[in-house]
Amino acid sequence: MGIPRGTIRSERIESSVLRGNLPGDPEARDLYLYLPPGYERGSERYPVAWCLSGFTGRGRMLLNDSPWMPGIGDRMDVLLADGRAKPMILALPDCFTHLGGSQYVNSPALGDYEDHVVKELVPFVDSHYRTLPAPEHRGVIGKSSGGYGALRLGMRHPDVFGAVVCHSGDIYFEHCYKRDFAPALRTIRKGGGLAAWLSAFRAAPRKRHADIEALNIVAMSAAYSPNVASPPAYCDLPFDLETGQINEDVWRRWLEYDPLHAVERHAESLKGLRLLFLDCGREDEFYLELGARCFVRRLEALGVSHEYQEFEDGHMNISYRMDVTLPKLSHALGR
Repeated sequence: MGIPRGTIRSERIESSVLRGNLPGDPEARDLYLYLPPGYERGSERYPVAWCLSGFTGRGRMLLNDSPWMPGIGDRMDVLLADGRAKPMILALPDCFTHLGGSQYVNSPALGDYEDHVVKELVPFVDSHYRTLPAPEHRGVIGKSSGGYGALRLGMRHPDVFGAVVCHSGDIYFEHCYKRDFAPALRTIRKGGGLAAWLSAFRAAPRKRHADIEALNIVAMSAAYSPNVASPPAYCDLPFDLETGQINEDVWRRWLEYDPLHAVERHAESLKGLRLLFLDCGREDEFYLELGARCFVRRLEALGVSHEYQEFEDGHMNISYRMDVTLPKLSHALGR
């Protein structure tokens, strides 16, 4: 006899927040939800974990599985059947953009994805599903850009989220982004400049790894240094496209978004969390373990309660780490 299975639902959200976004990305988005076993038959209310996907991802991708890497729904079924986790709803939003991601921020170059999640999707789920509609029963979890989004949303919206899990999130921009500036410059120049390269990228049936790396820097520019007067990506790059010289004014704009530079401003919000958990692989390809260590050191200096773990792996294919964090999150939100 198999283990009890949760239910996957999808909702088509016609977003008023994203309507009219500058690049013309879709305003209609699919929100996927995992409902725990027994939800359909009972009247119980449940905590909600908002699960944010990484760069080039969207919520539905978290449900995908393979023989060795189960999707988040199947993973949650096993954790519940084993008694490791407590029942909760998982909400999986789509914040993908034409540049591969939004970083879950409000940007005139991309759209107001922070507001889309916080002011639109959270109230929708609370009004349409049997949730416990309070921050102490609502958490946010993500990996990579999703981890960055989880940390940033948790810091900025303590009235919405009461727990945060950040897997290998973008922290300490000097390490995790600057090393990719020169390769991005070379790729874009080889493609004939930003407009020509971006047009060719969109048309290409197969996206090359070098192009994805360059797209990442362009997407971060649209999130952190938007400029609506600078098409086609409506952003200021943090370096000169010919010489590679860093534009310090633009770089300072980026650093305003770095969690390492924002932690002091949001210390009180972080102190109020029921759970603040961070982890990172010691062999992370983007050296994000360095940012995590620096961030944790600042948390310690500020007296912010937290948990931090490092593990023997890199950045890719680490969804198995949710076997650690989904139970922690479910117990924190279910208290």
